[in-house]
Amino acid sequence: MSTTRRVTIALIAERAGVSAPTVSKVINGRPEVAPATRQRVERLLREHGYRRRGGQGDGPAGLVDLVFTEIESPWAMELVRGVEAAAREVGAGVVISVLHDRTGPGRDWVERIAARRTDGAILVGSRISADRHDRLAARSIPFVVVDPDGEPPPGVASVGATNWHGGLAATRHLLELGHRRIGMIGGPPGMLCSRARVDGYRAALETAGVPVDPALIGYGDFLVGSGRDGGHDLLSLADPPTAIFAGSDMQAFGVLEAARRRGMAVPGDLSVVGFDDLPLARSAWPPLTTVCQPLQEMAALATRMVLDPSANGREPRRVELSTELVVRESTAPRTGR
Repeated sequence: MSTTRRVTIALIAERAGVSAPTVSKVINGRPEVAPATRQRVERLLREHGYRRRGGQGDGPAGLVDLVFTEIESPWAMELVRGVEAAAREVGAGVVISVLHDRTGPGRDWVERIAARRTDGAILVGSRISADRHDRLAARSIPFVVVDPDGEPPPGVASVGATNWHGGLAATRHLLELGHRRIGMIGGPPGMLCSRARVDGYRAALETAGVPVDPALIGYGDFLVGSGRDGGHDLLSLADPPTAIFAGSDMQAFGVLEAARRRGMAVPGDLSVVGFDDLPLARSAWPPLTTVCQPLQEMAALATRMVLDPSANGREPRRVELSTELVVRESTAPRTGR
């Protein structure tokens, strides 16, 4: 009868032909290991499914890493609130990093968080390659991607929202108000959430028998400036839209600014819909009609997923939370043309 040998540092050291302290240095992100040796040890850690945190799951979590590609908007602050609330439930602290790189965490970052023995990482808006996945997996660092930039590789857990349905609901609302020339300002075209919102917009138009005009679709970076610039471009067309669906609330605020600069009234001359339902949407003038995505709930769920010790060995989950249209005063029936 065969028995399964428990995966230990000693076993990995034996298979790699190195000392146990060398394996420990790799696991904990210490720099004094030759690159070829590090790669060999990482490969064996990954192949054998080594779990550094095994046996520690009954104790309280200590640290969560929250990693952004940018943190310049209130959208990011909503995610911070959600992570902090969920971490506080188990007495964990939160470390916030900004990488300014959508390609995901590099080796230096992985080494740093391994060295401080984080309990898990939440990566916001990152593109996770198979190589970066392997670096984290080799050190048994649980991680979840929130709103991934691109399709995550197999084995990567993610949390998002029903972006396609949100885009569909926003555009249907404008169609029901009689609008037919509806502009769309999306986020970065490579981001899954942005593409899904634009696809929902297209689907609503096509279902209603309204031709999709490529001239009415623009893209930006989800921030105010791109909404303002995209709004100016759309409103400068020979046949401008009577309504604009912006891919984020921040972009919608930029559209409101573009309309004001042209002396246009919202919603009298132009209806505007956003996406996110940030706290600022309620206090904007006029209060913004928008698609609510539960940002704090998304962040809290991602935090609980990385801190759940029972998740080891389970298939990583890919979760989408529901979106909902919130109608306020920035949309109205089409008038005039």
